[in-house]
Amino acid sequence: MSENVVQRLRDEIENGIISNDFAPGARLDEVQLATRFGVSRTPVREALMQLNAIGLVEIRPRRGAVVIDPGPHRIFEMFEVMAELEGLAGSLAARRFTDADRTTILAAHADCERSSSAGDSDAYYYDNERFHKAIYTASHSGFLAEQCVALHRRLQPYRRLQLRVRNRVATSFAEHGAIVEAILAGDAEQARTLLRQHVSIQGERFSDLVATMASR
Repeated sequence: MSENVVQRLRDEIENGIISNDFAPGARLDEVQLATRFGVSRTPVREALMQLNAIGLVEIRPRRGAVVIDPGPHRIFEMFEVMAELEGLAGSLAARRFTDADRTTILAAHADCERSSSAGDSDAYYYDNERFHKAIYTASHSGFLAEQCVALHRRLQPYRRLQLRVRNRVATSFAEHGAIVEAILAGDAEQARTLLRQHVSIQGERFSDLVATMASR
């Protein structure tokens, strides 16, 4: 089974959920989804399991996969924790990065620049994921990296929504530039502050995200 097929299916179903094509409480039938996307049930099942792992659907006895709506408050709490974890990762990365980490971070940043310049929010979404994972790796804390990846995965659909807010991709990339500069300068406190601010959805960012969710 191709990982690309599963990823495509996961993205399609995820997009259907955040666009309200699949409403909260709706049952996601494996056979119907397989027919809709022209695949077998096996990759559909795997995609649903991945969405279950990030809390976007719930696998229930005798009902199968059901769409879950965590609500704005829960999403805010997750972003709040993510901001602290990212800040810590950035701080440690600034203190511990190696030449290999520098190369990986700069390469991921360059990829983000290309997708940002092209105005491709979906491509930027994946490049942005690689950029943040490069920072987790550069922290050289395996446990922290595991926690960051796990929560990052749970927040993926809402990060995608954020990037669809007008000018958010360009703003995100500009923030990346300052983050890279702080990490590579070895400024741990500045890296922590910038990453916390970058991930935080307080104020206008949170209201923009809620408005985007409400308009699905």
